[in-house]
Amino acid sequence: MTHALDFSYESRPVRVVFRAGAAVSATPGEVERLGLRRVLVVCGTRGADTARAVADALGPACAGLHDRARMHVPAEVADAAVRAARAVGADGCVAVGGGSSIGLGKAVALRTGLPLIAVPSTYSGSEMTPVWGLTEDGVKRTGRDAKVLPRSVVYDPELTLSLPVPLSVTSGVNAIAHAVEALYAPDTSPLVALMAEEGVRAMARALPAVAGDPASRHARGRALYGAWLCGSCLGATTMGLHHKLCHVLGGNFGLPHAETHTVVLPYALAYNASAAPDAAAAVARALDAADAPTALWELAGRLGAPRSLAELGLTEADLTTAAEQAGGQAYANPRPVTADGVLALLRAAFEGAPPAAPAP
Repeated sequence: MTHALDFSYESRPVRVVFRAGAAVSATPGEVERLGLRRVLVVCGTRGADTARAVADALGPACAGLHDRARMHVPAEVADAAVRAARAVGADGCVAVGGGSSIGLGKAVALRTGLPLIAVPSTYSGSEMTPVWGLTEDGVKRTGRDAKVLPRSVVYDPELTLSLPVPLSVTSGVNAIAHAVEALYAPDTSPLVALMAEEGVRAMARALPAVAGDPASRHARGRALYGAWLCGSCLGATTMGLHHKLCHVLGGNFGLPHAETHTVVLPYALAYNASAAPDAAAAVARALDAADAPTALWELAGRLGAPRSLAELGLTEADLTTAAEQAGGQAYANPRPVTADGVLALLRAAFEGAPPAAPAP
């Protein structure tokens, strides 16, 4: 990088506790440190057992357990959680689980102003961001608000031991996507670039080890470390075309979140690589590869992850609608976003062939 440095960086006031067993051993201390006496624990049905263990560890500080989290945080699900928090007189919220659970905790924090503690069990990275999302009438809206940034994040690799390998893989590639887009974000910085490259490297090395031995605490810990770095990048920067596309495909067409990120990422990076050569080079270094989009596509294949939107249930008829929705809004991206360009990207992702550099 030869040009003069010119950037802004705002550090986020989040306390992080990272150790095995921390969900049960550290969460009560984090609740106490914030002076909370009546917290509502929120989770989804899949992670309810873990959430109950956290709730039990909180003892009398737990005012209730609400296990209704759902993907993309439908508005009616958020409304029910807010009512539950008010009904028990909660003075804080503890979200235990993946992106859906943390998203629901954020919705509660956004509407009530209650402080949030996140105990993530996947690699989504949402816990490190002030970004919230809600889906209403089939359309997903997102925004940024300091109120939804967790005050404390408790990382416990043991919580991820039960994460099925397919979901571990797609959740991990979802995290990589945050780092990739942070590298070419308009508000990136040298510190973000360091975290992003290290995050991609840590996650890309950890995922094959997790797939090979899902019970390995070391591999799970390295993946969670990568997720923390990638999530921090997401929280510090503005995401571009890749994330916009995934929001459209998830919120408007019901495609699964992490799997969609996994399929789209190689094609989104191929679309942007010529306009963001430094970012593409950093990702290639982190993956120890010559071409970053191809390496991402090959990584997903080696790990048995889905590699086409057709596999996820999108139809060919949906492609034009999705391209119009993603191309019809203004947002930061290194390469101009056009409906035709996005349609070509989506068509390639629909077919699942190796990503090729787009025509200029």
